[in-house]
Amino acid sequence: MKIAIYPGTFDPITLGHVDIIKRASALFDHLIIGVAKDNSKNPMFSIVERAEMVMNEIKNLENKDKITVENFEGLLIKFAQKKSCKIIIRGLRAVSDFEYEFQMYGMNYKLDNTIQTIFLPASENHHFIASKLVKEIAILGGDISYFVSQNVKEKINKNLK
Repeated sequence: MKIAIYPGTFDPITLGHVDIIKRASALFDHLIIGVAKDNSKNPMFSIVERAEMVMNEIKNLENKDKITVENFEGLLIKFAQKKSCKIIIRGLRAVSDFEYEFQMYGMNYKLDNTIQTIFLPASENHHFIASKLVKEIAILGGDISYFVSQNVKEKINKNLK
């Protein structure tokens, strides 16, 4: 069985993330959405809230039965090993993403060269969406409905009040 992990902080999950999830779930027997704790990014939502938002976003997807959502803390490679996963999915929006992700690939490969990284480019409609910018727009009172679902928008607005 081909198991892949799509890791991220998903703070918040965007339509770009959902696009990568849809496409990756069509390629593998099982897709684990790994919600990373990552306190260094100073998340707006707790890891539990982020996992709940991800679960809510995938519940109506065509391949939902092939997808699970799990929280993790620490090294992604250790999480992948624990899950007997040999594939890491990373979404790419721009060339600047590739530089960072390629470095991460190199480090992960040195830690375990049996785990491969596959890069999926963002779809044309989503290549500019970044969670950090979504939060910034929301904080400044802008409309984020083009970047996130209505449910996520409501959670962000509630969190900001």
